[in-house]
Amino acid sequence: MKKLLLVAVLAVMGISANAQELRFGPKAGYSMSTLKYKDNSGSASTDPLHTFYVGGLVEYKISDKFGVQGEILYSQLGGKITESVEDEDGFFKIQNKMTFGTLMVPVSAKYFITEGLSVSAGASFGYILSAKSKTVGDLGLGGIVPGLEIGGSDESDIKDQTNKLNIAPFVGAEYMLENGLFFDARYNMGISNLAKDPMDGEKTTNSFLQIGVGFKFGGN
Repeated sequence: MKKLLLVAVLAVMGISANAQELRFGPKAGYSMSTLKYKDNSGSASTDPLHTFYVGGLVEYKISDKFGVQGEILYSQLGGKITESVEDEDGFFKIQNKMTFGTLMVPVSAKYFITEGLSVSAGASFGYILSAKSKTVGDLGLGGIVPGLEIGGSDESDIKDQTNKLNIAPFVGAEYMLENGLFFDARYNMGISNLAKDPMDGEKTTNSFLQIGVGFKFGGN
């Protein structure tokens, strides 16, 4: 009986110790996303799309120096292209914006330089829930009729033309205060081809920078 009680006490102590290494909480922040197009004739990148992300995380600290982290995030990713021509008679500007509503599951290994400062490496596995392309045209006739502008927009659903999986390896860093508040930054390099039916070596990838803030519950 005494042996059984001792085993039970040690098991409870082990569970408590493990629980102290588990942290979880919300996070949100800023995303800067770009698309890169490549085919047999060359490559080009879009202007950045500035959006946000929101979600939550679970972190398990294996030792004083190493840990693992999993997250679930949602973000609007993509990129935009703007072309404009201006002369003494007026201007013409057209902008195309591609937006991918993406549910992401980032998984990373972490190394703790100090108790609060860590670096990480891993991969984000994204599933594209929606894909849209919006083109806006603006014809300014300021030189002919001051103040008069002719404009229009066109939005189309391109989900059927887009692969749903967006895998992006990443590296990042995080600093956490003693109260659980943390700040992090991460660069994700897209490697998946988002073009569903590529021709002539066509490849479209999505890379993005994330800067965020969050709070972790649990731990010591």
